[in-house]
Amino acid sequence: MEYHRLGDYIREVNVRNRDLKVTNLVGLTIDKAFIPSVANVIGTDLSNYKVIRHEQFACSLMQVSRDGKMPVAMFEEDEAIMSPAYPMFEVVDKTVLMPQYLMMWFSRSEFDREASYYAVGGVRGSLTWEDFCNLTLPVPSIDRQREIVEEYETLTNRIHLNEQMIQHLEATAQALYRKMFVDNIDKENLPEGWRMGTLGEICIINPQLKPKLNIEIPFVDMDALPTEGYYIRNIQKRYFSSGMKFENGDVLFARITPCMENGKAAIVSDISNNEVAFGSTEFIVLRGKKQKLTSLLATIVRTKEFRDYAKSQMKGTDGRQRVDHNTLVLFEMILPNEIVIRQFEEDLTRLYSLGHTKSIENSKLTELQSLLLAKMGQ
Repeated sequence: MEYHRLGDYIREVNVRNRDLKVTNLVGLTIDKAFIPSVANVIGTDLSNYKVIRHEQFACSLMQVSRDGKMPVAMFEEDEAIMSPAYPMFEVVDKTVLMPQYLMMWFSRSEFDREASYYAVGGVRGSLTWEDFCNLTLPVPSIDRQREIVEEYETLTNRIHLNEQMIQHLEATAQALYRKMFVDNIDKENLPEGWRMGTLGEICIINPQLKPKLNIEIPFVDMDALPTEGYYIRNIQKRYFSSGMKFENGDVLFARITPCMENGKAAIVSDISNNEVAFGSTEFIVLRGKKQKLTSLLATIVRTKEFRDYAKSQMKGTDGRQRVDHNTLVLFEMILPNEIVIRQFEEDLTRLYSLGHTKSIENSKLTELQSLLLAKMGQ
């Protein structure tokens, strides 16, 4: 396959916001995506900021070798402004090189490794614009580029649809919970067999399990909490004999402030039968008492009421506060009879199972994307 010099297909863009017409300020992440800027620009002269427009690129050439990744992305909206520190460029002739194809090339891990290699000799591991332009890429026919981009975008669109489905299922679970236990509930006139109670009446918090020492044990790191979906999968084994202990069906959430703010929680689902897993002591573990209440507990942990209560029970100094698990058993909630709880658990489980299926599908689709990107260099 013949490779061509990148600089022969792109040119720098340097349009300033002199008339202050553009007010949408964005930044660039290391994961090659644009995000709304959180910078405080009060008193800042935005007329010197750069304007980026549809299908133009922004990048950061600083500290590429240190990060092992080069932040670069194609802008897909109409226009925005960015810090003048970001180099910007565009494709010279879109009938020869598609911007979408070029962005796919920038998304390859092989591209990041090559950029990091050339940045090693730069100041603080930075890449010069000249070295960036001297990087090479294959440029097949425009028809072939369209085929490759279409394949990739088909996978991307399917992933986005699944993500939306997962979010919808989560919202549905929360809506069902609120309808059953929160909204328009008269605590003084509950249905027959219902009563006010506490979380500790239906679940055990941080159950004590006896570990097996000096053997490989499934271990869940804090990073294993899923960014989408509900289930922890692909649990790795390591030699470990301390920390929190849990088994399939347990619900985990992190006791530290950032995770409490976003309601991040997960269900353990990938441990072999009769095995016990370990994890960080920053986890809090919930397990149903008389019956498996995995889906119900996962829903409770995500409610605003529970998170507000948990945060109110935090202990420790500023910046290092942790949820006190001993007080969580006192979280007040409505307790229907066991038959109602069992049926509600089954209804929620169907929602979570569908979300789990969509999450697994996204993992497979992401793998296919990676394979497609890898084939671009072959």
